[in-house]
Amino acid sequence: MTGLEPFAISCVSGIALPIFQSVFETGGKFLGLIGKKLDENTKQLIYTASGEYGKRYFKRHGILKALGMKEAVPLESVYTAVQFLDEQEIRSFKSIQNLEKAYRQAKERSFQQQDCKKQEGLKIANEKQYLMVLGQPGAGKSTFLRKIGLEALKGKKGGFEPERIPVFIELKSFTSTPIDIEKIIVEEFSICGFPSSEQFIAKALEQGKLLILLDGLDEVPTVNTNQVISQIQNFVDRHDKNRFIVSCRTAAYRNNFKRFTDVKLADFDDTQIEQFIGNWFQSEVDKQAGTAQKCWELLQKPEYAAAKELAHTPLLLTFLCLNYDRSQNFPNNRSVLYKQALRILLEEWAAEKRIQKEEIYQGLSTELEESLLSEIAYSGFETDKLFFSQREVVEEIKTFLAGNLNAPKHLDGEAVLNAIAVQQGILVERAQDVFSFSHLTLQEYLTAQYIADNNLIEQLVFDHLLDSRWREVFLLVAGLVRSKNGADDLLLLMEKEAQKYINTPKLQGLLQWADAATKDSEGDFKPVGKRAAAIAYAYAIAYANVYANANANANANAIAIANAIAIAITYAIAIANAYANAYANAIAIAYANANAYAIAIANANANAKAIAFAKELKKIKIFKEVNWTELISQLIELQKKLPDVYHLKQIHLAFADRLLDTWCHGLHLNPEIVKLSQEEAEALGDYLSANHLIIQCKEAAVRISAKTWEEIESRMLVVPENSTI
Repeated sequence: MTGLEPFAISCVSGIALPIFQSVFETGGKFLGLIGKKLDENTKQLIYTASGEYGKRYFKRHGILKALGMKEAVPLESVYTAVQFLDEQEIRSFKSIQNLEKAYRQAKERSFQQQDCKKQEGLKIANEKQYLMVLGQPGAGKSTFLRKIGLEALKGKKGGFEPERIPVFIELKSFTSTPIDIEKIIVEEFSICGFPSSEQFIAKALEQGKLLILLDGLDEVPTVNTNQVISQIQNFVDRHDKNRFIVSCRTAAYRNNFKRFTDVKLADFDDTQIEQFIGNWFQSEVDKQAGTAQKCWELLQKPEYAAAKELAHTPLLLTFLCLNYDRSQNFPNNRSVLYKQALRILLEEWAAEKRIQKEEIYQGLSTELEESLLSEIAYSGFETDKLFFSQREVVEEIKTFLAGNLNAPKHLDGEAVLNAIAVQQGILVERAQDVFSFSHLTLQEYLTAQYIADNNLIEQLVFDHLLDSRWREVFLLVAGLVRSKNGADDLLLLMEKEAQKYINTPKLQGLLQWADAATKDSEGDFKPVGKRAAAIAYAYAIAYANVYANANANANANAIAIANAIAIAITYAIAIANAYANAYANAIAIAYANANAYAIAIANANANAKAIAFAKELKKIKIFKEVNWTELISQLIELQKKLPDVYHLKQIHLAFADRLLDTWCHGLHLNPEIVKLSQEEAEALGDYLSANHLIIQCKEAAVRISAKTWEEIESRMLVVPENSTI
């Protein structure tokens, strides 16, 4: 157990004894005694029954086992405190245009507004006598209700302040009529051996001593929904001294309970995600290995941004933790990960909860529904739309079902859309009659699936190679294509398109210099990694020059060029890092120095940084035919001539020019090559970005010919043979 049972026994018996006392004092019949106080034997009987009730609650509702977990874990060991959105955040009336604008301004992957007011879940449960907890599938509604029950069982030692005995009822069990809620509560106590449980419950309800937790209003079979709602409303009206918490999926709720305060579970924020991961990996082995920290740090990396987005939903965060636990990593083929996440929402979660799902539409299998969703996802993504009007989605549903299942034209498309929203939560109503996918990650995955299924790879490359919004889709397509050539065709098309950006003599001269300067050098990198590193170093010099002059002259054009070069450097470094082996640490230090050097070129300590930078370059040995001894000596001589802070700006710039000339001469680099126009700097950034994406797609691919990749790698960052410039 969890070690909380003594609290549970104390709490339940502490509330139960006065209730039994009131039963006797008002003439109730109990063990043949009328009008008498409880004797010690009776008290012991109640105490024992209370203990059984507490143990039963813990056994049934105090453990967690989901998504194929090998063993159940105590709920409280992994529970992470939830937050609620204010009532005004639940039903938004914003337009599609305003939702799109707000999403883009936030510059976050999450659809939840970042400025939403939130309140602590337990605090609201303490304040509100009647509470309706809304949320998407897997948001943690059931877990929250179970947790509130556990806190109530602890009495004064728990976080739930009103003294109440919790009763947890799963509404999915209301499959037949008539429905008698009081009888169900009585049975909960009878099973635990409570003497005269009917009288006890009647008195407890009369005195308002129960906390009644009604879980899953959306899980009631449709034929019984209206009757169950009516029964609950009547029960609450008859026993309005008690406290009630009901849970329901947001899409299924129709504002039926006027007494209740409606709140919605907020997505997990970063603090909650980190806490959940810490709670999950708390075994001694995991603590010693630092598993939680490693998992959290991995999710912080840019390449796992889409995976982290799923982590904002507790159910999918559980899924991610289970995946990480198996291999201490997330799979390179992210399409496998997201397909599993999609299937959890489509069918596995309902099956695991033993919910009796009704068919969304007759003959609409899971595979066919995925095809439907992928069409909706792709049509939106292709037109840069994340939010759709209900009318648009309904028309797509009707067209799809008519074409694939010969559905009639008068099909009720709204009913199909609502079923998807209620049962699976993959499409979510964000405002009145405005829908989106629950996660951007799922829309990206389904878009990639549509591209792979419909052989649209060539169109993808030609239209979106440089669009950062489509980078995740490229990676997913690479993992989804399973034809004979695997991802070969995708990568070859990307390579061909990328080469179009090396279209000026300066840019081609740069690639030729990088190849000649690093070919057959001693450094422990593949040739393409050396070429990328050389380009990064060359343009750190170029960036420093432009940056210094831009600051001196307040030249907007120079600043734009400097920014474009900085982007190119970023991608060059990313490519080089992809091939870093034994000298990964040394090259990271060199990059840090290069960046500091570039920014500080006109500052007093610029030359000292340049000397340290040269020493790091000497260590990693990516350049050949560079006399490092002479270069470092020249830099030391320049150090003696460093102007002080009192000299004019022009004197500092002249010194910077000498420093840059020294570098270019030492690396056999023609200074003219690094003097780019803004268009050339942007083209270089685009070229390097495309090549970095090619490398990422190769890593994400399930299948690729070793020969094809070897050829692509040998041509990467090299002037194309058929170039006419």
